[in-house]
Amino acid sequence: MTTGVSPQNILPIRIGIVGGSGLDDPQILTNPTEKMVGNKYSMPTSPLIMGKISGVDVVILARHGKKHGVPPTKVNFRANIFALKEVGCTHILATTAVGSLREEIKPGNLVFPDQFIDFTRLRDMTFFEDEVVHTPMPEPFDKKLRDILCAGADTLGYEYDRDVTLITIEGPRFSTKAESHMFRSWGADIINMSACPEVILANELGIPYQSIAMSTDYDCWKEGEESVTFEMILARMEENAEKVKKLLLYVIPRLGQAAFQPERMRPQTETVIPMPGKLSGKVALSDPYTRTHIKSKIRTVPHWPKPGVMFRDITTLLKDSVGLELCIKDFLARYANKEIDVIVGIDSRGFILGGVLAYELEKGFVPVRKKGKLPAETESETYEKEYGPDTLEIHKDGIQPGQKVLIVDDLIATGGTALATANLVDKLGGDIVELAFIVDLPDLGGGEKLKEAGFDYYAQVEFEGE
Repeated sequence: MTTGVSPQNILPIRIGIVGGSGLDDPQILTNPTEKMVGNKYSMPTSPLIMGKISGVDVVILARHGKKHGVPPTKVNFRANIFALKEVGCTHILATTAVGSLREEIKPGNLVFPDQFIDFTRLRDMTFFEDEVVHTPMPEPFDKKLRDILCAGADTLGYEYDRDVTLITIEGPRFSTKAESHMFRSWGADIINMSACPEVILANELGIPYQSIAMSTDYDCWKEGEESVTFEMILARMEENAEKVKKLLLYVIPRLGQAAFQPERMRPQTETVIPMPGKLSGKVALSDPYTRTHIKSKIRTVPHWPKPGVMFRDITTLLKDSVGLELCIKDFLARYANKEIDVIVGIDSRGFILGGVLAYELEKGFVPVRKKGKLPAETESETYEKEYGPDTLEIHKDGIQPGQKVLIVDDLIATGGTALATANLVDKLGGDIVELAFIVDLPDLGGGEKLKEAGFDYYAQVEFEGE
């Protein structure tokens, strides 16, 4: 039995670089092209500059705009991070200027934080305004990225500090001395105006994120040192920006060579939380973005195929490349390590999903079709569905006794079709691992019927009503 994730399921690497002051130079890319993008959070603060570094796809976004004209409070962090997710960025390296709150973190040092304190007040902090999503964030910066950045700094001979706490203030003003001393007493080691909510939003979308900070000053706490000014920051960043560029040019090819797969983006099968609603379908805890995006791409067609029915149409999801990819990867995350011998797809949209999953998981595929559509000897099951009676059939030689079976379809409503399919598999002696759907309509009770019949099921999203 093959377990784990097959090589074709390894994510292609695409690095997003969020450029801070003086660190958004497109000249580090080969064949750079500019792309204007927008999303439901409006326009990012700059166009995306897309190109390659040693064959690795890279996307650069200027956090404060091309001419550094967007103040920290006005940065559209949600549009920025969502844009990087939409174009397929698998990691984010965020360059930034920071002030030092510790004598040993000298101006000119690179700094790789592992924790943050959020002292901002006026920013949009989350993607999840219409649902309750509590994103775990004990380790907000990515250790694997941090390790490889530190190894690169060692190789290049750069002084650096790692595993320190960064505090983000609202700005645009700098700290008072009282505030600077207070932040030191809280355990903060460096200070900036841009890490939050940027790192928070990246975590919400499941994108590994690491700041590459350049210490430019001692803020205003250190006696005998000139207090920080914006001109000082720009001058010191310009002097030292070459360090960061060389580090990026060194590290990014190594991320690509390693087919670097961070934990939070690998398929997970154990950590799940109940979906909200009446029934107990489950959604992967690690990626609330997945279900939000999938649900947003499903079209509702009122009064079809009969008055009073709100038809949930997945064709709009299927034609959306990002949505379809998230849908399939979510299923792969759930089933890659489960013992499955064959995948059964229900006529007809279950053929689309089941066929792709069977290919990716290297399993066989068996169709369940409406009566009269299969050429060889069949087993049949007649049942009542929401639009009238129907009969499903499966080839008698489609499943061998004892085989582990995953049943796949687009939607569970009243549960008649799903339960009939499960009964067909039972008749042939198959052992049903689970039934998998994109959409659950819990108010119609289909999931409850499956549970009462002793079958487990999983749905990526749910819709209220009919």
